[in-house]
Amino acid sequence: MPARKPSIGGNWKMNLDTAGVKELTSGLLKRIDTAATDAVDVTVFPPFPYLAPVAGAFCDAGSHIRVGAQDASAQPNGAFTGEVSLAMLKDVGVGTVLVGHSERRHVIGESDALVNEKVHAALEAGFEVVLAIGEKLEQKEAGQTMSINAGQVCLGLAGVSEGQMAKVTVAYEPVWAIGTGKTATPDDAQAAHAGVRKVIASMFGPEVADAVRVQYGGSMKPGNAKDLLAQTDIDGGLIGGAALKAEDFAAIVHAAR
Repeated sequence: MPARKPSIGGNWKMNLDTAGVKELTSGLLKRIDTAATDAVDVTVFPPFPYLAPVAGAFCDAGSHIRVGAQDASAQPNGAFTGEVSLAMLKDVGVGTVLVGHSERRHVIGESDALVNEKVHAALEAGFEVVLAIGEKLEQKEAGQTMSINAGQVCLGLAGVSEGQMAKVTVAYEPVWAIGTGKTATPDDAQAAHAGVRKVIASMFGPEVADAVRVQYGGSMKPGNAKDLLAQTDIDGGLIGGAALKAEDFAAIVHAAR
């Protein structure tokens, strides 16, 4: 099995203001140095208005912390009020796009077909893609975790080539654990991640599956990061609440080292 470089993402969601963004960015620069980013790929996902200033601050400081967007339009340009294009994101220094987050699926109402369309558009535009998947509480209680994950992986990655998979990370985020304080046990999370990798292997072959990083999302924090990240098939984390505190987020990055 190839060594997979850990990947830690910080999803700021619809939080912070200019002052808060400056404080958080400054805190991350103080706590996450080049040695950390050499060992771990670190990406933060600020809200759209703050992408350019955050990317600029990291660039000016010579930091290798990456900047990603929480979403993007699949359309290249045109009369799509309120949408943000991939070309616009690239123009302000974004290199990664988060696609299919549960809040986009279950609150905004994005379909698997739209998620797949966005995956293709982002990959074709040269972006790294983080594809988020995961089951809701009622699906977990019905024993459907594996089938829901498999369906979202298959539909989300339909038509993607083996070569393009080098730019794809899958983030398993059980919906029932996002922002609730509840966390899958390390064993349960490992089982879900191993299942995701099997699905990827069935689609693209074992070599691709061995190389693809699968992150865990869902209330990962400094206190549980080490145990979760120690699991064989957990290659990092997509962090929500803890990503809004520089000390906590940096602690998770260092746990991934």
